[in-house]
Amino acid sequence: MPNAVVTDAGLQRQLLDIFLFLGSEWILYLLMFLSIFSVAITFERLIHFARRQVDGEALATLLADYLAKKDLDGARAYLQQSRTHVAQVLLKGLAVLGRGAGAVEETVAGATQLERLKMERGLAFLGTLGNNAPFIGLFGTVLGIIRAFRDLATNTIAGSSAVMSGIAEALIATAVGLLVALPAVAVFNGFQRAIRTQVATADAVARVLLAHAKSDES
Repeated sequence: MPNAVVTDAGLQRQLLDIFLFLGSEWILYLLMFLSIFSVAITFERLIHFARRQVDGEALATLLADYLAKKDLDGARAYLQQSRTHVAQVLLKGLAVLGRGAGAVEETVAGATQLERLKMERGLAFLGTLGNNAPFIGLFGTVLGIIRAFRDLATNTIAGSSAVMSGIAEALIATAVGLLVALPAVAVFNGFQRAIRTQVATADAVARVLLAHAKSDES
């Protein structure tokens, strides 16, 4: 039993030395790096979605006109000029139009999921950062508080003023963690809403294609 106590005390001493050596400054640099990365992802996704905006109602009307005239080549040529995710889904559905409504429906469903994966690229990082940045900041605060109390133990002359100053500096890590997390969460939710809108638009316009396929079968 005494050996176990000594071992536990030695382990605690080693952990204390590690925490004192690390401090909280590196947490701030880590949060700064993560925030820069999140900003880069945000701008990349903003440009991505800005270039792929689509007017679902206008596209559905135009596609219906092409299908009514049996001009599949014209519809295909128009969709190939578009960079939108909705157009890519419709192109895959149009490619199997002659195989019946069932094939069109399954192809469109699969293509929609593939396009969704493309739209969600990088968003997992934003969601993870938004959920965990406050805890990273809190970890930095804990390290700073440990150092502050150690400074008090080794310098009792300064007293509580030294501890309060050290704790105040340590709490900056928590504040920075929240500052990084809040925009990441807001941006993540905004992009998720944009993705749901694109998926809903693809589903709505694809029904025009599906209706045409069903009418050919009847």
